[in-house]
Parts: sequence; structure tokens; C-alpha cells
Amino acid sequence: MTSATKGSSVRPVRNTGGLGLGEGTALLVGSVLGPGVLALPHLAAAAAGPASILAWLALLALSVPVATTFAALGSRLPDGGGAATYVARAFGARAGAVVGWWFYAAVPVGTLAGALIGGEYVAASLGGGRAMAVAIACGLLALAFAANHAGLRMSGRIQLFLVTALAMLLVTAIVVAAPRADAANFTPFAPHGAMGVVHAAGVLFFAFAGWEAVSHLSAEFADSRLLPRATSLTLGIVGVLYLGLALIVTGVLGERAATSAVPLALLLEEGFGGAARPVTAVAALVLSFIAINTYVAGGSRLGAVLARDHALPGWFARGAEPGRPPHRSLALLAVLTGAGAVPVVVSGLGLDALMRATAACLAAVTVLAMAAAVRLLAGRGRVVALAATAFTAVVVASCGAFLLLPALLAVAGLRPNARRTEVGRTEVEGGGVRDRTLPAGAARSR
Repeated sequence: MTSATKGSSVRPVRNTGGLGLGEGTALLVGSVLGPGVLALPHLAAAAAGPASILAWLALLALSVPVATTFAALGSRLPDGGGAATYVARAFGARAGAVVGWWFYAAVPVGTLAGALIGGEYVAASLGGGRAMAVAIACGLLALAFAANHAGLRMSGRIQLFLVTALAMLLVTAIVVAAPRADAANFTPFAPHGAMGVVHAAGVLFFAFAGWEAVSHLSAEFADSRLLPRATSLTLGIVGVLYLGLALIVTGVLGERAATSAVPLALLLEEGFGGAARPVTAVAALVLSFIAINTYVAGGSRLGAVLARDHALPGWFARGAEPGRPPHRSLALLAVLTGAGAVPVVVSGLGLDALMRATAACLAAVTVLAMAAAVRLLAGRGRVVALAATAFTAVVVASCGAFLLLPALLAVAGLRPNARRTEVGRTEVEGGGVRDRTLPAGAARSR
């Protein structure tokens, strides 16, 4: 894994031709603000009624320590392995490989879910059926893989344009629909009690997962100091849009938010009238693409690093270095996504199952990355990491039976390996870095 710089301070890592602040922020926003906006308000409202707003608010507030911890780790230890690198530093190569597998497995499932959400929204807006939804989903996936094949800078520029246009559209929809909100739609506030809020939080983690995706792009920033800045901007943008939509969807739609699978479409109809259908179709396409694009970018780089560190076949390691496109890992992701799409489309598996499976894997990735940060960071960073670990542990528990997927992957990933990798352990103290190398799997007691 990548070694941190020794010395009295953490020197910024620069990547000539890497991502700028705007492009990096756009990729971050895309990883967090994705197609979940289209379906999650309905799923959350069905689970908790108007009290789902509490789940939105809690997850937004508690995601702050998660986001800032990922930013701290990414700026100090920039590497395409992201969370897998951090866990390997703290707990050994096998644990890092397991975390890498969790995220790599989540990418085909999550991107497929996101593409299907977008496809179904567009099909519903245009009066099409299941065949149209599947065709649009396949087109979105193909476009995201093609954009990443063209290079991360090109992908980032496309993302910046789309995120800006999308934010303007969503803000406009919130402002136009707000006068139609009715306080009566917030009663009864918690028809399913406290457990309803817990269940809503479990599925809503899909909306707040994403910080770990950009950790795999940390080495692609032109300056490592840009990652914390992009994270702060993203928290502000996502917070305003998520809370605004949650309040307005409940206040304007009332019970329809829980019974309609397309609450954003209904909200846009309230605001734009007859023009809502094409607007909804465009919003669905953009929301789906920006999330898929970020996860494909992060996943492809992770795959190359996993191959570099012997957790995947070495042939896929090309592109593990910053600035080099990981075309082989990208191709593997495309094959896995396509292979997974066939049984999902044929069986008609529901989006709820796909999103909860994705959320379970990403929650598992996040909780181990935060636990690693407790060992790797010092001072205030360690305190924040402790809070983030506690939060994500609760979210992991809310995933229930879907934790079987990361559990099975962990069993496979912890099998004995013929080759072991030397993994460095780094502790960052008040900006200073100390690095010492330990054999993978060695005890790391303080």
C-alpha cells in the first residue's frame, strides 16, 4: 500500500493533470446525490410516514464525521485502494482485501439498481413499459463505462456540468412546489413508531453512502488538499437538497409519498404542471448517470489496486498508479455488471432488495474504514473517527438479513493466501506522520 510522507507535517500530494476542485466536488456530489433521490423518499415514507424526516436529518448530521474522516484519510494517504488501503494499514492485508471485495461487489449491484431506477422513472414519465425501462438502464450503464474509458478528466467535466444543471433543477422544483405544502400532511407524524424510523434509516443509508466511493479517487486530485474542501462543499450541497426534498415531498404529497413509487415525479407535476414529464425524465437520467459514473470511476481504480495487492488476479493491476486509466479493471466491472443484470431483469427482482444489498456492503465498508481511522489518526481526527464508527455500527445493525452478503464475501476473502503483502501502518498526529511497516496480519496493539 502507499506509504505516507514522514516528517513534521503532511506535505500535499500533487498529481499534474489531476482533478480540480470543481470536478472533484461534482464527482463527490454524484456519489452521494444519486438516483436514490428518485425512489428513497417513497421507501422511507412507507417505512416511517412523515417521521422519515427524522431519519433523513439524523443520517445527514451523522454523515458529517464519516465524510470528514474519509477526507482526512484520503488527503494523507491518497491511493486508489481507498477504504481498503486504510483498513489494510490498520488491521492487515487480509482485512483490507475483504473491504475491497465488499466495495467492488457493491458496484455492479448498486450501479444496476441506480440505472433501473432511472430507467423506470423515464419510462413512467414517457408512458413506456418495462422494456423501455430496461433499455434505458442499459444505455445509462454503457454511457458511464464509456465516459470512464475516455478518462477521468473527461468524466469529471461531464459530471460538473450535469451536477450544476441538476442542482438548479431540484432547487427550482422545491421553491415552486413549496407554496402547496400543507401542515396536515405531517400528521400522524410517526404512524409506525420508532422502529419505522429505524427501518427508514436502514434504506436511506443508500442515499448517504458515497463518501467511500470517492476515497478511491483520492490520488487523482491535482492537490491532496482539495479533497477536504470538496467534501465540505458536498456536505452543504447535499444537505440543502436532501432536506429540502424530504420536507417538500411530505408536505405537498402527504400519503401519496408513501404509496407512489415516483414521488419526485408527482412533486415536479405540482411545480411544473404539464411540462413535468420531460423534466422528470431529464432529472432521472442525470441523477442516475452522475452516481453510476462516480461508482464506476472509483470501483475501476479499486479493482486495479486489489490486483496490485494480490486480492484479484495480477492481470488487472494495470492502472493502479494515479493518472493511468484502469481499463482492465473497468472491463471486468462491465462484465460483472452485465452478468448480474440478466438474472435481475429476468426475475424482476425489486429495487428495494438491490438497494438494501448495496447499502449492507457499503455500510460494512464504512464501519471498518472508520475503525481503521481510529487507529491511524490522532487528536481531534481520532475523536471524530470514534463518533463515525459508532454511527455506522448502528447503520450496519439496521441492515438485518442483507448483511449475509458481506458476511459471505468476508468468508471468501479471509481464506489463506499463498502470498502476503507488507502493509505499512501510519499514525497521523496533529499533522505529523509516523510510518512503520508491519507484516500483514501481525498484531497491532498499541
